[in-house]
Amino acid sequence: MADCELLKGCLFFNDKMPEATGMGMIYKKKYCLDDSAACARFMIAKKLGREKVPTNLYPNMVERAREIFKNAK
Repeated sequence: MADCELLKGCLFFNDKMPEATGMGMIYKKKYCLDDSAACARFMIAKKLGREKVPTNLYPNMVERAREIFKNAK
């Protein structure tokens, strides 16, 4: 798959999580380079806008993303 279209400006990787080692590398490979549609941050950014993505939301927090969608209605 193609790299995530939001990766370049992703605050998670550019400000919060170092991507070169450890969990950052694992998250980046799984969500940014393989399946961005499964990323909770990507889901919220695409549906509600980037400004609605919580700074402390990790890519794997899909259940929290669903709660955010529910509360946004």
